[in-house]
Amino acid sequence: MNEFGKRGSNTNLKADIGLENLGNVYWNLSPAELVEDTILTGEGVLTDTGAIAIETGKFTGRSPQDRFIVCDANTENTVWWGDINKKFDADKFDALYNRMKAYLTGRDVYVRDAYACADDDYRLNIRVVTELPWSNMFASNMFLRPTEEEIENFNPEWHIVCAPNFLADPELDGTRQQNYAIINFTKKMIIIGGTGYTGEIKKGIFSVLNYVLPHEKEVLSMHCSANVGEDGDTAIFFGLSGTGKTTLSSDENRRLIGDDEHGWAPNGSVFNFEGGCYAKTINLSAEKEPQIYEAIKFGAILENIGFHPGTTTPNYDDDHITQNTRVSYPIHHIDNIMVPSRGTNPKNIFFLTCDAFGVLPPITKLTPGQAMYHFISGYTAKVAGTEAGITEPQTVFSACFGAPFLPLHPTKYAEMLGQKMEESNVNVWLVNTGWSGGEYGTGSRIKLKYTRAMITAALKGELENQEFITDEIFGLNMPTTCTDVPDEILNPKNTWEDKQAFDAKANELARSFVKNFQTFESNASEEIMNAAPQVMVK
Repeated sequence: MNEFGKRGSNTNLKADIGLENLGNVYWNLSPAELVEDTILTGEGVLTDTGAIAIETGKFTGRSPQDRFIVCDANTENTVWWGDINKKFDADKFDALYNRMKAYLTGRDVYVRDAYACADDDYRLNIRVVTELPWSNMFASNMFLRPTEEEIENFNPEWHIVCAPNFLADPELDGTRQQNYAIINFTKKMIIIGGTGYTGEIKKGIFSVLNYVLPHEKEVLSMHCSANVGEDGDTAIFFGLSGTGKTTLSSDENRRLIGDDEHGWAPNGSVFNFEGGCYAKTINLSAEKEPQIYEAIKFGAILENIGFHPGTTTPNYDDDHITQNTRVSYPIHHIDNIMVPSRGTNPKNIFFLTCDAFGVLPPITKLTPGQAMYHFISGYTAKVAGTEAGITEPQTVFSACFGAPFLPLHPTKYAEMLGQKMEESNVNVWLVNTGWSGGEYGTGSRIKLKYTRAMITAALKGELENQEFITDEIFGLNMPTTCTDVPDEILNPKNTWEDKQAFDAKANELARSFVKNFQTFESNASEEIMNAAPQVMVK
């Protein structure tokens, strides 16, 4: 057994998590060393941007049905069990991990010491052990990076073991299929196998923080991006994948705190969980998203992209592998960032939705009741072509804009957000980044420059004194004018030629909201229930 890298010893792996008799153990290698190993092992290609391009194999996205939580004395009565949080037997976890350890015997592994949470009061030390060099590089990009001195005396609280080429035997191991991501809160460990998709590493720790921080620390964990203006005003952007969290928080006039995961502490601190960004690259261009485009350089990892023929030049329009092409890069690849990655109580919160039905306004200001209703609903839509079998727009409701990552019941996060909104007197806006002038296939997507202009107007307080009108079905308050935005698009009904068709589609979406919210009605106040859309009766 040989060891390479700056710090660490195999004794720690054996004592802490039982890994022994390994091949070469590479500790805390630099990005350059990990890029070199990725190329030498035939796992990646160096693109002409300087970024390494890799393919994650069979899985090009997370597999929510194969993510489990060990059910034991600590979690049995605290975790929100069901379709999202699926139980896994503690003995089965031990047996599966023993087989993983046997698989890794004699194999080279890469070890990364890192941490989550940019607020030292809530720091979580993590040790990541990976089979592949680019998986380790992803952990280096996405988690916060300790100093040399901190690595010298690093004490991990959580461990992740990731072996994409080790496949589970469902009949023997109790998994659904050969891939799995399993969280054990008692042993403070995540094991991942059968999938190379790096997002499982990132979202595994996010799920851990979504349990530990609200349950034990009274910190609201949030699936959101955040930035800070020149006057020190913090803004938060909630939204599901594809709604624009990363894009809209990357603003050359504001400093980025982070693009995806944050905590809101009792003292008002809004802090990044991560040390990097994980952005979609499909149809990426320098004109539309300059900060992300320019962040793709040496040290970044491109996932599942295509190339222009005969070159190593990425083709961001190529979706032959997946629509979910991605780039991972350390946050310092963006120039105007907050250092450290923290802000104060937010002045504005934006709920982002990509409404493919074309009926929600581009921007509305929400009342407290509406804010809670839409936070609990967590609506967006999938459009045709993004997933197999989807031929027309489909509604997606994900509580708190992040249900797949919430180990606790959604009402816990909603109650915490409601309390914080009241205490900080924050403005809450619903922003539709989706379609106008008709649904997907008929209308067109709202231009990014218009969405940016509306958000800028809200941040500057320019919408405060504008005239607002109320949508008759959803009860949403729409401004009638906004700088650099055509007035006619601010009321979506105006953009439809067939007004009756608009009413029919709006009613269809309203019924979906009402049906989805039935699960939460028993825990909702009268104020929240009064924010539900009113289905028009013909």
